[in-house]
Amino acid sequence: MRARSVADNIFSIHADIQTSDLFEGIWPIPKGVSLNSYLIKGDKIALIDLLRDWTGAVNQAETALSSINLSFSDVDYLILNHLEPDHTGWLREFREKAPKAEIIATAKGIELVKTFYKLDSGLRAVKDGDTLDLGGGKILTFFETPNIHWPETMISWEGSTGTLFSCDAFGSFGALGEKVFDDEYGPDEHAWFEGETLRYYSNIVSSFSAFVERGIQKIGNLDIRCVAPSHGMVWRKNPRAIIDRYAKYASYAKDGTEKEIAVIWGSMYGNTKAGVDAVVRGIEAEAVPYTMHRIPDEDVSYVLSGAFKARGMVLAMPTYEYAMFPPMAYVIDIFRRKHIFGKKVLRIGSWGWVGGARKEYDAAILNLKCESIESVEWAGYPTAEEFALLEKRGRELAQAVKA
Repeated sequence: MRARSVADNIFSIHADIQTSDLFEGIWPIPKGVSLNSYLIKGDKIALIDLLRDWTGAVNQAETALSSINLSFSDVDYLILNHLEPDHTGWLREFREKAPKAEIIATAKGIELVKTFYKLDSGLRAVKDGDTLDLGGGKILTFFETPNIHWPETMISWEGSTGTLFSCDAFGSFGALGEKVFDDEYGPDEHAWFEGETLRYYSNIVSSFSAFVERGIQKIGNLDIRCVAPSHGMVWRKNPRAIIDRYAKYASYAKDGTEKEIAVIWGSMYGNTKAGVDAVVRGIEAEAVPYTMHRIPDEDVSYVLSGAFKARGMVLAMPTYEYAMFPPMAYVIDIFRRKHIFGKKVLRIGSWGWVGGARKEYDAAILNLKCESIESVEWAGYPTAEEFALLEKRGRELAQAVKA
């Protein structure tokens, strides 16, 4: 991996993670993820964001640095925009290689450096509007952006090139390979990355959408000519595209959602699936777009993406041992944790010898502040009358989504 020039004396140093490991121990990354650092050369050298030693990431970064005749030992300042271990896990080893480097973060970030990594010297806390003059016309300005998505987070800004170093803000899943910049990708590749950006946002950032909006407002007056996040491509041709995309995602948390329906279903023996098919016929009759998500076959990471952007949801599950189908109980709990609130929801499901899912479901759904269409439950396989009712409920949900 080689360093790539982002702007005058600014370089992208990234490592591609290709692994069966789960991101944050939860989210699958079948096409990988990038860990992006950035090097700025003035009279002094600053490295923005670090990495963890994950599937050879350190070796990749060292190779990239050597391609511009530098090494970690040349760094004068390490800027830590965010202290999550995917960006800092190698910090103690870095300090050994670069003992002269001053570590710069917000006050809360510095406290995490001390508690996480037991370092207590060569640290500097910065706050909103503080600057770092590297010489050679390179001046960094720091903006605190708490809770995007940890409380210590900040964004760094290099004004002479208009480069915004945004860490997890404006990030995406997906490894980069040799193509680092937005103008190096074609339409199909951009469409794929857009899906991975939504999945990244819904999995990691969605709970903090109000803070995303505040962060975007804070940087609103900057002349942004490049967005350089810690995961995903560097946006040098059309930086507004990724900013606007995040603004749209943040609006989903305030019912700025798309007029579509996420159909989330699980079935043990096909009886609930038969009901799902009838509901979908009703949705199609109203010409409302929908996505299908079968659980537990589809990982909840992808279910979140579909549910987060959709105005409506179908939650279809059988009763299982007097309660909800366990994979659906897990999905609903994840929705609560990720603030998937305020949806228009239809619940359906079959039962065998006795029902019971309704009671657990009704208690769980209270936390999601949803507007519920009257649910439908049935024993075994649906009757003709139940099929007709299920199709009617599908139309009702679609009409509510369109309203």
